[in-house]
Amino acid sequence: MKTQLLLVDGYNMIGAWPELATLKNQDRLEDAREALLQRLSNYAKYENIRVIVVFDAQLVPGITQNYNKYQLEVVFTEEGETADSYIERTAGELNNRLTQVTVATSDLAEQWVVFSQGALRTSARELYKTVQKTEKTIHQHQQDIHFTNYRRNSPWDENQLSALEQKLKELSQKKPKK
Repeated sequence: MKTQLLLVDGYNMIGAWPELATLKNQDRLEDAREALLQRLSNYAKYENIRVIVVFDAQLVPGITQNYNKYQLEVVFTEEGETADSYIERTAGELNNRLTQVTVATSDLAEQWVVFSQGALRTSARELYKTVQKTEKTIHQHQQDIHFTNYRRNSPWDENQLSALEQKLKELSQKKPKK
């Protein structure tokens, strides 16, 4: 099975995802980046995919760097390079027989370039919906685990629970006296 790699145009997601766009409009771009990374990290871990998030260094001059955060690869491009050109180059290099690259961006020109290289593409809105769906699944899974542990930590042992269940059956079968 092919390894799944998701290349994300970070500022494109920030501009398209409602909660992140709100933070950006409040001049809280760092908070928006952090929230994006946290949400993508949960998604990547749950779906077991590798994620590289790319940001233009043009919006944060002098910060050219690559680092890992929340088990994501975070890339700030060099000052002369856009996130689009970095993503296009990386998609072409990494998309091969062993790796299926998907690029998340709403930039149609970029989508066509990566698609012509054999990579898949998804829009910012599609990724947003997919991440939301995964977050709901994670939340439901957490609820299931919580209630499983709740029952597991019951002060009654199996014999007592069986006796209670039998008593409940007896009581429900008796007809009320008139």
